[in-house]
Amino acid sequence: MNQPQRQTDRKREAILQAAIEEFRQHGFEATSMDKIAATAAVSKRTVYNHFASKEELFSAILLQLWHAAATQETLVYKTDATLQDQLEVHLRKKMGMLSDHNFLDLSRVAVAATIHTPDRARDMVEKLSKNELSIVTWIKAAQNDGKLRLADPQLMADMLQGQLKSMAFWPQVAMGQPILNAAQQDMLVQTTASMFLHYYSK
Repeated sequence: MNQPQRQTDRKREAILQAAIEEFRQHGFEATSMDKIAATAAVSKRTVYNHFASKEELFSAILLQLWHAAATQETLVYKTDATLQDQLEVHLRKKMGMLSDHNFLDLSRVAVAATIHTPDRARDMVEKLSKNELSIVTWIKAAQNDGKLRLADPQLMADMLQGQLKSMAFWPQVAMGQPILNAAQQDMLVQTTASMFLHYYSK
């Protein structure tokens, strides 16, 4: 990559980080492209060279959020490993994402900007849900292997991950509670997996 391209990438990243900060502090509606340009220490023209509108800039921020969720390794069902061990591996990877400060900041931006715009919120939820299909596939494989009782795999996945997020995501995003420490994370992962299997295992 040549020097001009690297400089362009740095400016784009500076704009994104400035937008995250402005959206987080002031909300979507109250944030202006002028303020984002000032915070990023670039000209307003530079901002518009990268993003045609505030909506496009916000979409780019959400794309970072989706990519953060998608970078987790796909969960593959293993017949030679216990369900508890497999679930704990998956949940610990999920916990790693939920404990990332940047991910939580992006999530706050997304929640704040979508709470009064159902269409935007629906689009965000649909895209994020696509990144969580591997757990549904894993549940189906466990059912086919006779290890989990038959029930709606999507509902099962939602209940599993909802238990984790109820203590390690929503309190941090909505109420500003601190990220769980290592011991708390480990306890939550083990308990979540155990409760799920206590109800659904055959």
